[in-house]
Amino acid sequence: MRVVSNETLSDRCFLLKLTSGQALPEMLPGQFVQVRVDGSPSTFLRRPISIHYVDKERNALWLLVQTVGDGTRNLSILKVGDKLNLLLPLGNGFSSWENYSYKRPPLLVGGGVGVAPLLYLAACLLARGITPEIYLGARSKSDLVQVDCFKKYGQVRTITENEANEEGRKGFVTALLEECADRMVYVCGPKPMMQAVAKIVKQQGGDCEVSLENSMACGLGACLCCVEDTKEGNQCVCTKGPVFNINDLKWQI
Repeated sequence: MRVVSNETLSDRCFLLKLTSGQALPEMLPGQFVQVRVDGSPSTFLRRPISIHYVDKERNALWLLVQTVGDGTRNLSILKVGDKLNLLLPLGNGFSSWENYSYKRPPLLVGGGVGVAPLLYLAACLLARGITPEIYLGARSKSDLVQVDCFKKYGQVRTITENEANEEGRKGFVTALLEECADRMVYVCGPKPMMQAVAKIVKQQGGDCEVSLENSMACGLGACLCCVEDTKEGNQCVCTKGPVFNINDLKWQI
């Protein structure tokens, strides 16, 4: 694929927009790609990155990336016209969004760069006439990214841990949770945050799916480094997930 743009969103996050000379395959919200990092001698394995958004009109794929090591640092300096090798789409995404049958609208909860897979999900829901509620949490205001994009697809509330944001809120994203009964809650972010959200949702009588961020090397279920202990035993997150219903996980909730 070819780089269309590379936009710095914060000190730690950037947005890659990519296109291809051929039509992109069908991609579902919650799936991911494996990116080969060329020109980085210390980066031997592909990097798993959530599908942030698919612009079908422009045949473009968006990737929201956080700089955490040599691999992502090399991706952060890509220029317009540079080529990138990807395996896509991989994994199983969120369910029920195509035939949403709950009485209350879906709730999307993201923490930090975990907001990445939720934008395309919000867009797909709205395209079906369902307006989601979207809660975004981060450590600081500068870590809240893509808020304006999310506002195009749903009702957005934000909260930050270290300082009050423009809406006057300070704390964890769990503080925003209320009335979770009879709705599906889709979550992605740090594991402790997802476990805390899942516990509240279950207590309130709602359903919940989480997108796990286990370390993945191959993305194809061969290396077994991303396994998660589920009620059906150890399963590869890259092939059985990354999205799981919380009822299938052995979380203490």
